[in-house]
Amino acid sequence: MQKSVVILAAVSIAGAALAEGALTLPEEGSISRADGKAAFERIYEVVTHPRCANCHVGEDNIPMWSGPSYGEARPHGMHINAGESRIGAEFLPCQTCHVTSDDFDTAPHAAPRFGIAWQLAPVEFEWFGKSRAEICAQLKDPERNGGRDWRGLVEHLEHDASLNGPVAWGWSPGGDRDPAPRTLEEHVEDMALWGAAGQPCPTD
Repeated sequence: MQKSVVILAAVSIAGAALAEGALTLPEEGSISRADGKAAFERIYEVVTHPRCANCHVGEDNIPMWSGPSYGEARPHGMHINAGESRIGAEFLPCQTCHVTSDDFDTAPHAAPRFGIAWQLAPVEFEWFGKSRAEICAQLKDPERNGGRDWRGLVEHLEHDASLNGPVAWGWSPGGDRDPAPRTLEEHVEDMALWGAAGQPCPTD
C-alpha cells in the first residue's frame, strides 16, 4: 500500500470518528490556562502551515504558493484571483483545475482537490502572515469566525472533516506536498483544550 493511500485512509477514519462525535469535550474551566496556551501554540503551527495559510488570504483574493517546494512565498501562478466570491466566479472558477473528489492523491504537479468545492476561506479568516495574537483574536471573535464559540469551532472542524473537505485534506494533500503538523485528531483535541481553558491568547 502506498504511503499516500495509507495516510488518506487514516484521515478518512479520523474524519468519520470525529463526525460521529467520538471526541468528548472537556468541561469549560477544567483545563489550565498554561495548558490552553500550549494547545494554542500547536493550533498556530497548523493554521500558519502552507496547507492552511495559503488559502486564508486577505481582500486581494489572491491565494498564495508557499512551503518547502516553492522557496520564497509568492502569489498563486497563472495570475489567479478568486474574486469577492472567493471561488473565482468573476474570473476563472477554482474548480476549473481544483476538481471535487474524495480521492486526495494527485500527481506532484497536479492541482490538489478535496471532497467539496475548492474555494478560499472567508476574508475574515485571513491568516497568511498574521501573528499569534492576531490569529488568536480572530479565532475567538464570533464576528470573524462564523458566529462560533469554542465548541462551534470544534464542531466546524469535525463537520468539514466528515465531508473530506480542506480540514481533512490538510493532512493528506497529495503529490509531494508537506502535510500539516501532527494529526487531524490532535488538532481538533487542541482546539477543545484551548477552548475549555478560556481561549487564552499570546501577546505577540
